[in-house]
Amino acid sequence: MAGPKAPKDPEKKRKSFYIMRNKEVAGSPQPDGRGLQTIYLDDSRMVSFARITGSITDEEILGLLPTSEGFRRLVYSIGVTAETDTPGENVEFAMQMYGKRDPYRSGTTFCATIPADGREKVIRLDEVEWSDDDRVPGQIRFLFQKAGELARVSVRLYLQDGFDAPEPEEEGEIDLECPEYKRMLEKSLMQTGNTLRLKRAIERAKKGEDVTVAFIGGSITQGAGAIPIHTQCYAYKAFQGFCSLAGRGTEENIHYIKAGVGGTSSELGVVRYERDVCGGGKEKPDVVVVEFAVNDEGDETKGECYDSLINKIWYSESQPAVVLLFAVFTDDWNLQDRLGKAGYAYHLPMVSVKDCVVEQFYKKPGQGRVFSKAQFFYDVYHPSNLGHTVMADCLVQLFRTVDGMPGDVTEPDLRGIEAPFGREFADVKLLDRKNVPEGVRIDCGDFSGTDTELQAVERNLDLKQTPQFPDNWKHEGGSRPFVMDIVCSALMIVEKDSADPKTGVADIFVDGEKVRSINPREVGWNHCNSLICLRGAEKKEHRLEVRMQPGDEEKQFTILGFGYV
Repeated sequence: MAGPKAPKDPEKKRKSFYIMRNKEVAGSPQPDGRGLQTIYLDDSRMVSFARITGSITDEEILGLLPTSEGFRRLVYSIGVTAETDTPGENVEFAMQMYGKRDPYRSGTTFCATIPADGREKVIRLDEVEWSDDDRVPGQIRFLFQKAGELARVSVRLYLQDGFDAPEPEEEGEIDLECPEYKRMLEKSLMQTGNTLRLKRAIERAKKGEDVTVAFIGGSITQGAGAIPIHTQCYAYKAFQGFCSLAGRGTEENIHYIKAGVGGTSSELGVVRYERDVCGGGKEKPDVVVVEFAVNDEGDETKGECYDSLINKIWYSESQPAVVLLFAVFTDDWNLQDRLGKAGYAYHLPMVSVKDCVVEQFYKKPGQGRVFSKAQFFYDVYHPSNLGHTVMADCLVQLFRTVDGMPGDVTEPDLRGIEAPFGREFADVKLLDRKNVPEGVRIDCGDFSGTDTELQAVERNLDLKQTPQFPDNWKHEGGSRPFVMDIVCSALMIVEKDSADPKTGVADIFVDGEKVRSINPREVGWNHCNSLICLRGAEKKEHRLEVRMQPGDEEKQFTILGFGYV
């Protein structure tokens, strides 16, 4: 009988830090029935993970993380754990470096099979075959055997010799019933504003009448960071809180609309409101929560599109209550100081997540801190399940406060109040390939194709993603321009941004003059983007032309649609 083999020499204990720690993930449905969770590392995300989850303050380490070259100088190996409720299951892990030539195809991707029982799998980087084209750490993926699988995962970076990292802090239990949390929620209420419309919606819901609560915003409203995204997002939890306040089941008489699109500002929101929230006239919302406080830095008008969206919602057919919600990033930043001016001017209810959570982040446990940044945030931009719960609780705090107040008997006339930013786009309408108004003439030229590789989002309670702007015009080759003659005073183009190197630059002309060039690769990922071509003009027939730049005639460019006034 053979005796036991001598054990291998133990691996030297290396300094390490987490970039993910007990992070909740879920597998989004894939065509083959499996589930995929993608976690992005580019931009400032990797550094944010290191600061918040790993407690890293060493500037040398933080400076190495954002590039593939620096990452390899810093990291000796990667430890990965995953834990699901299915015994004996494995999870496929992949880490991808984005390439210089083609971000999503030319860089290194290394993979490992991880036991889903909490045991750590260590991947040594000196055993990885690296590409010379690597540019930045791009993303981490967890692939599950079936869609909807839930798991907790951790990713730890073990460091090369000479680098140091603090020991991980133990995270305490979170008590959302404590007095400190209740005081935090009270701080979130910037103002109740005029209560007439919101109180009317609550009272109608209590009587059993049909009431619709809608949410429009960016990726946080879409549910990013919530696991699973459709039931753990702040929008659905706030909707459930509204239903509970009304004393009715969530599907009996109170209806839910979620219209978040990641990476987009109110500049696109004002264009898609009638389609995505009102369903082209089929839906009549009674309460609309507007969440663009961390997206609107990209709004070209710096407030006028937000102001216009408020006016569009307020004067829509169902006359809904408008609630302004201000989310927050990990660096404590949002635009509530700017955008809140509209809420104060129009006497609207306003809720600030920033005012709720930021102050307590900098207190010690037991001295006023209810939860840490690492617990509240999923990544640099998005809240975790806990964060989504807190956001929902802030909104429910508003609903309960208004419910207990005497209602206003008159409501503000927004058009009688000087607009803080202007309202030129309040009457903007969407034009796409399927919806071309009478009198508009279009010659699509060589923009004759239809793009199917589109940004897609989870709408309402769906886990299945809905492609955005499917009725589009795609250029795949040729020099003939897209030409449109339309009577309007303002005009936006909605185009598709992309990282695909086959995408080219287009020039936009209005009435024969070049007004802008659009390079879809500047942003570097597949999403919808709205840009102004004409504003403040005389209401008359204008001619818009979209021409591929010289040298890019055989490249791709997609016009998703237009917004016109």
